[in-house]
Amino acid sequence: MAKDYYQLLGVERGASEKDIRAAYRRLARRHHPDVNSGDPQAEAKFKEVNEAYQTLSDADSRAKYDRYGADWRKVSASPGGASEQPGQRTYKWFGGGRGGGFDIHDLFEGFARRAPQPIEAAVTITLREAYAGCSRVVAFSPNGAAGAAKRVEVDIPPGVATGSRVHVAGKANDAFDLYVNVEVAPHSVFERRGDDLAAQVSVPLTDAMLGGEVEAPTVKGGKVALAIPPETQNGRTFRLKGQGMPRRGGRGYGDLLATVKVALPTALSAEERTLFERLRESRAAGADAR
Repeated sequence: MAKDYYQLLGVERGASEKDIRAAYRRLARRHHPDVNSGDPQAEAKFKEVNEAYQTLSDADSRAKYDRYGADWRKVSASPGGASEQPGQRTYKWFGGGRGGGFDIHDLFEGFARRAPQPIEAAVTITLREAYAGCSRVVAFSPNGAAGAAKRVEVDIPPGVATGSRVHVAGKANDAFDLYVNVEVAPHSVFERRGDDLAAQVSVPLTDAMLGGEVEAPTVKGGKVALAIPPETQNGRTFRLKGQGMPRRGGRGYGDLLATVKVALPTALSAEERTLFERLRESRAAGADAR
């Protein structure tokens, strides 16, 4: 059965160039051989997706595909000038080839052979950069190790995590297919849990016992107020809505999971020591009464 390129990409026949490009990027990430190591079905699917995109992303080849369907590559040249039959169209080409012309199929096969091979690169960014989004200049050789080095500025969107991949495709006159693998460096304060962030918050013993308000750090800078209810136990976690990482695609923010770390007082004064001794005696007496 002939392949339906639109169906392969999951788009309508009247899809815009932007929709086709977005569908290709999504499917290429899903079926890329590096993501599905050792899976021949994924590799075959990746090749089909590339074939569909190479055809539909070019206005001329897309027009031929829309007109002739699966037989569009069989359109060939002949020295007799242009003629058209059902399922076939011929053109006269000058400057060489068979009988003064050449098979247009060879031309498109040449384009396919010159299609850029995926290039892998890696960047490391900070958690703050992952929160706000950033850019990196990536150097690579489009034609392999022997090719001249090329430098491209890559925009890394907010919300990326370690393992995220950013795809950058060159234009027709500067073709390359670059995949940038992102690693987010560990942070000294925050631990990432999906779109949420976890951090410890120091709470004085008196505030933990009597209640109070402390400040919790945020990844974007600054602090937010955290209300501590009376008799808060060490290790209790509070969820601060919207203070986590941005979700990809502009779907809001994760939360901040603030875990209480009670700070015990040191260098007690004589008065403070007396008060703690009274507290201990009072607690002991209460326990005996129960």
